[in-house]
Amino acid sequence: MVTAPDIGPSAVSHQSLETSADGILIIEADGTIAMVNRELENQFGYLRDELVGQRIEVLVPEASRLAHVDLCDRYLRDPEARLMGLGRELHGRRKDGSEFPLVIGLTPLRSDSGLFVLATIVDITERTRIDRAKAAMLEGLEFERYIAELSAKFINVPTEQIVDTIREGLSRVCAQLDLDRSGFCTFGPGGEMLQRVTWSAPGVVPIDERLADKEKFPWSLALIHAGEVVHYSSLEDIPNEIDRENFKGIGESAVVLPLSIDGSVKGSVCFGSLCTGHQWSGPALNRLSLIAAVFAQVIARYEREEASRKATAEAHRLKEELQVENVYLKHEVRERLGSVRIVGQSAAVRRVIDQIQQVAPTQSTVLLLGETGTGKELFATQIHELGPRRNRSMVRVNCAAIPPTLMESELFGRERGAFTGALARQIGRFEMADHSTIFLDEIGDLPLDVQVKLLRVLEEKTIERLGSPQPIRIDVRIIAATHRNLEKRVTEGAFREDLYYRLNVFPVAVPPLRDRPDDIPLLVWRFVEEFSKAFGRRIDSIDRTTFMALSQYAWPGNIRELRNVVERAMIVATGHRLSIPLPHAPHAPPRRSPKLADVEKEHIRAVLEATAWRIRGTGGAADRLGLKPTTLETRMAKLGLKRPGAREAS
Repeated sequence: MVTAPDIGPSAVSHQSLETSADGILIIEADGTIAMVNRELENQFGYLRDELVGQRIEVLVPEASRLAHVDLCDRYLRDPEARLMGLGRELHGRRKDGSEFPLVIGLTPLRSDSGLFVLATIVDITERTRIDRAKAAMLEGLEFERYIAELSAKFINVPTEQIVDTIREGLSRVCAQLDLDRSGFCTFGPGGEMLQRVTWSAPGVVPIDERLADKEKFPWSLALIHAGEVVHYSSLEDIPNEIDRENFKGIGESAVVLPLSIDGSVKGSVCFGSLCTGHQWSGPALNRLSLIAAVFAQVIARYEREEASRKATAEAHRLKEELQVENVYLKHEVRERLGSVRIVGQSAAVRRVIDQIQQVAPTQSTVLLLGETGTGKELFATQIHELGPRRNRSMVRVNCAAIPPTLMESELFGRERGAFTGALARQIGRFEMADHSTIFLDEIGDLPLDVQVKLLRVLEEKTIERLGSPQPIRIDVRIIAATHRNLEKRVTEGAFREDLYYRLNVFPVAVPPLRDRPDDIPLLVWRFVEEFSKAFGRRIDSIDRTTFMALSQYAWPGNIRELRNVVERAMIVATGHRLSIPLPHAPHAPPRRSPKLADVEKEHIRAVLEATAWRIRGTGGAADRLGLKPTTLETRMAKLGLKRPGAREAS
């Protein structure tokens, strides 16, 4: 213990007190003020006459008077020189009631009348302001450094680590603001929560997903989606009764900040305290807004990466489709090098062309019927090129040329690993023909299990790749062809009846070559022109007798057989005059009558049979032939056509 010097108040120099830059007062042992100087008057706003004789408590804030009295008692029991107020803030109370921070130096003095204290008062208001400004500046610099670090992390962090980085960022913000939980979420187009990341202190329940429920938080979510910050320091700050009731389970105080990208709210980030209230000052909200801007960039990055991923996948898909289509088209070009267009002026061909011109502009399914080699594929091509889908290539499939085990994957595609040997994903013909036309040649040879899937395509406009249950919507026009009698195949159980009726929307009967002998010279010259370019040979004439012989031949192989005969003759030709020997066909069927009346009769009969002899109404024989029902009935009577089983009128 330091012994107080034996000196009285009168020994203290009055001049030294008045010239001191610090406030000085002398306090007697009972706490009464005995003397003050001018600087202390300036510090507290009192005149010295107002202070002398008063107790020291008059200069102490009411909230801390008991603590000051306790300090005085302990000091008097153990008097020694000491400095107070540096380890913790002490405050003085001015005459006007205002308070200011101070440091007190206490020196014990002893006189004949007893112990008294010399107190030196230093006003540290300015120093405190500077220290706080410095601390705020350092805190701001620390916050800015943290913002920069967090931004750099989100820019450079791998995609699979973004969630962990978000959670770490939430925890650091909570540590700085003394909060116990936080959350980050993204919104879908309808405002629904898509992704959620939360952090909470040990023992604290994470923020509930209910925050995205518009029915439970109508006021809050309306503000958030409008781009406004929502915060409350106590539940009483919430103006909406529904929100206030539901926020009871969320916490005592919280702040929710919208995450905006290009003016659109894409998510939110929230911070809160479960058990204690928290005052959200302006600077704190400003800093949190900066944090929210950083988190918004996370969503922007995710959207960019997602858009890039989708664009890459789409580009890969288109590249794959283009590669498949390119290979397919090259194959088609090779197959059709030198192929002919529809050639013919006969009535039979003209009728077919008229039907094609009627159906081509529509989206209706067409079924081409006719013998092998009659040129059904050329008529299918003509339908496609006269239709609205002509700007895209028609996809051709020969159902008889594909093994049954590969038919499904060829038509509808397959995923990698769908079966042994499927090493890569394959686009099916239907998917290639999206927004175009698919020509299914020899549809009568389609396996029954594939017929079921084709029926689904016709009914639902969707396909499924082999090995994938995901439906793919397609927009495809179907043109089918067959040389078989589908009605007979249905009876035999080899063809589905429901599929037959789906395909048989607009049947077109392609006539065999023996029913159009007048077209044979035109076809021959067309083939001669084709092979002359291919072989580099010139043909100037063909014997009249050759044409007569060709017209009398039955042509069981139809136009394909005629083309082969002309090609063979061109190969062995030695001059500019071509002779075409007939093929050997001892069992060829007899040629049909070339008379126009007979051809017309057979054609009308075929249409009547296809419509079950129904003449009137949509899809009836008259409708298909483009005639009035009365006109058709007149022609039927003239040609002697009668419904089977009909009796003669008496």
